[in-house]
Formats: sequence, structure tokens, C-alpha cells
Amino acid sequence: MKEQILERLCNAIVECDVEQAAKVAQEALDAGIPAIEAIQNGAAKGLDIIGSKFNSGEAYLPELILAGDAMKAVFDVLSKALKEENADSSAQLGKVVIGTVSGDLHDIGKNIVAALLAVNGFEVYDLGINVEPKTFVQKAEEIGATIIAASTLLTTSMPYQQDIVQYLVDSGLRGKYYYVVGGGPVTADWTIKIKADGHGYTATDAVEVCKRLVRSGQTPGTFEPVILEYYQS
Repeated sequence: MKEQILERLCNAIVECDVEQAAKVAQEALDAGIPAIEAIQNGAAKGLDIIGSKFNSGEAYLPELILAGDAMKAVFDVLSKALKEENADSSAQLGKVVIGTVSGDLHDIGKNIVAALLAVNGFEVYDLGINVEPKTFVQKAEEIGATIIAASTLLTTSMPYQQDIVQYLVDSGLRGKYYYVVGGGPVTADWTIKIKADGHGYTATDAVEVCKRLVRSGQTPGTFEPVILEYYQS
């Protein structure tokens, strides 16, 4: 029964069905499925499918936006349970500053990653959209972050992800913060080229990358990036 509910939750996101997504999310709670599991193994997988279709040209921006609305409906239903589950977790893995880079107003994927990081033991500071490189670094300095995470859905905004690395280098702070990048056009090759510390293809991958980085104990910017695609827990 659990697998069926998770599959239906995934399908509701893929089909961009806001009402069905909220309904199945409630069914998941009623069936005793942990909220984080419902998101990671159900709704997030659906969003990953839509994201892949968007990248391949099988889906378009309106569908991506509707899928984001369906995902928001799921979070609305599961939010209370998520907070309770997170409250039970004593492990705080570190602070993450996250945002969508300059020139990009998209936040669907970024919002999902931020939410998943929060329920997996990270303290998350979401800067929103259209964020300048120096703002990421300034916020990280202000709150004592462990990780800076930058997202983009537009190829035209990808250079700003590289600018963040350069700003860290110019400020003498490259060894202080792990830097991870993500978004539709971001690839492993791009991650390596700009010398980021990690990249996750899906939202779940992104969380796993951040976990591995903080647990590695390595100095940021001194090792090959952690790159995960289609991570399976």
C-alpha cells in the first residue's frame, strides 16, 4: 500500500495535478508514511521527472510551474509533520545559504532543495531569487555558514555560479565554505570547470552531496567535486 501511495504522489506531480497531489499527501499521512519519505520517495521523484522532461524539451515552462504548484500543495499538507519530524532530530549538520543566481527568477527546484535540506538536519537561509554573487558570500559570513548553494534554470545565468567561486577566491574565503551548484542546465562538466565542491542532479542528490561534504572534513576547494546523479538511498 505504501509503495502505491508514493507512486500516486509521484504521478500527481508529473501530471501537474494540484488537487490530487494534496489529496494523496494527506493519504500518505493517514497511512503513517513519514512526511520526509513521502516527499523524497514520492513527490520529489515526480518533480525530478518533470525537470528531466523540461531539459529534454518534452515539457515546457508552464508545466514546470504547475508541477511546482503541486509540490507546494504537498508541502502545505505535510508541513506540520515535517516540522515535528525535524524537531525530533538532534543532528544539526551545518548552515546552508541557498539562492537562485542573478538574472534568474525561477525558484521551484531551489525551494524543494531548501526544504529537503531543512528536514535533513541543516539550518537553511534562503536568499530567494536573482541573488548577486557577493550577497551569497556576505550572508554566509554573517551567519557562519558551512555551505553556499547556488541554483539556476537558465543557461544565461550559469556564469554567475562561476562568479561566486571567483568572489570567494578574491575575498580569500574559498577554503571556508563548501560550494554546491544545481539547476536544469548544470552538469558534472560545468561543476568541474568552475571548481565547485559538489553537484546533485536531483533535489535528493543535492541533499546527499551536502551531507557527504560536511562529513568529509576536507577543506573546501581542495578536492575533486562530489557529483551525484540519480542517488538511491
